[in-house]
Amino acid sequence: MNFRYVFLFLILAFLPFSARAELTVDVTRGISEPVPIAISMFYAQPNTPNRSLATRVPGIIASNLESSGLFRPISAGAFVQDSHSIKTNGVRFAEWRASGAQALVAGTVSRADDGRTRVEFRLWDVFSQKEMIAMAYMTTDRNWRRIAHIISDEVYKRLTGEEGYYDTRIVYVSETGPPQTRRKRLAIMDQDGANHKYLTDGSDLVLTPRFSPTKQLITYMSYGRTGPRVYLYDLTTGAHDRLGNFPGMTFAPRFSPDGRKVIMSQAINGNSDIYEMDLRSKRKKRITKNSAIDTSPSYAPDGRQIVFESDRGGTQQLYTMSASGGSATRITFGKGRYANPVWSPRGDLIAFTRMYKGKFYIGVIRPDGSGERLITNAYHVEGPSWSPNGRVLTYFKERPVGAGGRQRSAKLYTIDITGYNERLLQTPRDGSDPAWGPLNP
Repeated sequence: MNFRYVFLFLILAFLPFSARAELTVDVTRGISEPVPIAISMFYAQPNTPNRSLATRVPGIIASNLESSGLFRPISAGAFVQDSHSIKTNGVRFAEWRASGAQALVAGTVSRADDGRTRVEFRLWDVFSQKEMIAMAYMTTDRNWRRIAHIISDEVYKRLTGEEGYYDTRIVYVSETGPPQTRRKRLAIMDQDGANHKYLTDGSDLVLTPRFSPTKQLITYMSYGRTGPRVYLYDLTTGAHDRLGNFPGMTFAPRFSPDGRKVIMSQAINGNSDIYEMDLRSKRKKRITKNSAIDTSPSYAPDGRQIVFESDRGGTQQLYTMSASGGSATRITFGKGRYANPVWSPRGDLIAFTRMYKGKFYIGVIRPDGSGERLITNAYHVEGPSWSPNGRVLTYFKERPVGAGGRQRSAKLYTIDITGYNERLLQTPRDGSDPAWGPLNP
């Protein structure tokens, strides 16, 4: 059952267009001055058992918005009112303007008659003195972090005009041990690193986890005593189901946009081509028919095209083609090798890894091959994955450590597609192969 509709009710919808405030945040400019925003501690009604939520919820909201690089939460020392004063006397806009805030978030936490917690928030444009949005949510105390993420998404959406990405999870490969005996476990966490959980015990090697865009399913590769296998992991039930038996070697499975199919590369008799499998019928269809190495396919968001890497032109480059098969169009012509293409959920860009002169880069390019931009680089950087709104990428960086550089350390990062605001994602151990999931149901 959908959390957002069961536990959410709207107390004041978006204001009519003519009454909307003018404050907007330009998300296209790259490095710019973040918008100062005041996020007040919420007011807790006297009958509220878990009064600490009045502090913890706005704390998560502030952390989320700051992490985007678009907002700068102002210090609590500059606050001119608390939430009780705002609730009782209204917003003193002139004083908030003097504090430097351009936007203000305040709220209330209370206990409903059925025992659940009610969290209300309001967003104001301080300069136009207008309330931009007001909403309230009903939840159990254990879901308080989700409420904070959902509120963050609403504030982000209202101020930028784009969907938020805070109420999401990231699945990745947790790594420990020396390179020769690396232990790799499947792990999942909230996009901010909270609620971390291991999904496999490490007895088998796991690689390339990928989220379904429509369901709480993950596909991943597993290497055990019986050889490589493709599995589906149901996050709702915890069930691991083998997708099927594949002769030869299989690589990099990904879901179709509707979640009904999986596309992957399979090597048969030394020839690597791209195959599509229907998850219901388990029927497999060959997409490419070429003597070259075709691998790492990814669907366009409409499901009509795919992008993949191939050496059919003599070097490792990116190609697009119809998802039903046919001729392929090369879209990269730069020096070095291109790999790991993944189509943006918005359809406007394709992210990739590029290797040139011993260095690795993460870049983006338009589907027609124009506008290539390299946005980060490192000794080894790989595995880009898009946030569900197509604004942010996550990936991993690896570097040599220890005596003589014989060990290695891998960490997860995020970055805005402008190349601005690169941030480390905190994980208990090393991490690689991140995959960003859709908004939580």
